[in-house]
Amino acid sequence: MEEKTYLKWHNKVGYGSGDIAGNVVYAFLSSFVMIYLTNTIGLNSGIVGTLIAVSKLFDGITDIFFGTMIDRTKSKMGKARPWMFYGFFGCAITLYGVFAIPTNMGKTAQYAWFFICYTLLNAVFYTANNIAYAALTSLVTKNSKERVQMGSFRFMFSFATNLAIQSITVGAVELLGNGAAAWRIIALIYCVIGIITNTLAVFSVKELPEEELKSNGSMGIEDDKLSFKQTVKLLFENKYFSMICVIYILQQLRAAMVNVGIFFMTYVLLNKNFEQPFYQLKYRSHN
Repeated sequence: MEEKTYLKWHNKVGYGSGDIAGNVVYAFLSSFVMIYLTNTIGLNSGIVGTLIAVSKLFDGITDIFFGTMIDRTKSKMGKARPWMFYGFFGCAITLYGVFAIPTNMGKTAQYAWFFICYTLLNAVFYTANNIAYAALTSLVTKNSKERVQMGSFRFMFSFATNLAIQSITVGAVELLGNGAAAWRIIALIYCVIGIITNTLAVFSVKELPEEELKSNGSMGIEDDKLSFKQTVKLLFENKYFSMICVIYILQQLRAAMVNVGIFFMTYVLLNKNFEQPFYQLKYRSHN
């Protein structure tokens, strides 16, 4: 007996396009924030790295918090879509804020500006948006094949967006004058692209009624009754959660090393334009 289908092809493609929004934030921020802060704003890379590390501690807490909040949400848009939709407006504002640090401020104020914007972006708005986005696969269809297909479209859009961001950003900044104003313009363009594609993804799908999701054991009724404290306790008692945490840390360390590629090209090879063919080669080798 074949599984019931819930989605058309355009629902899956529309959903997948949400990873354009996610990656104009993630790829742009992770790859270029350090070179922007050090070369353009003149901040110390050691202090910036420490601030980023401290911000990541908040991220670990908010992941659990927003997962719990999404489970408890009841609205006309459903559980996850409101968080995904409204969360990205916060992403856009704070991403622009990170790349719009006033150059006439004192250094202490600039560090504070960066830390506040980066923490709100990374630990609050991006977390809320991304967790909701991932949760949608289990809320818009009960068909296992459709869920896999939705993930495949996500991967394709993610791959293409990452490659595009890594390939064109340096050249675009240079074309616009290579200063603080150039970074602000590029950040604004990426924010607008993100808002459009995130909105498209949100309204390309519709969450199933809760009664249908709970039928046939698809969604545990008792899950909504767990407190935040109980949820945290259950997570840390689960050995697989610990394994995922270790893998995530290793993945973040790898990403940190890969994303300093522009520093290597700029200060070792003495030509930051080498970054574009480097990333193209990297993504081709992964394909």
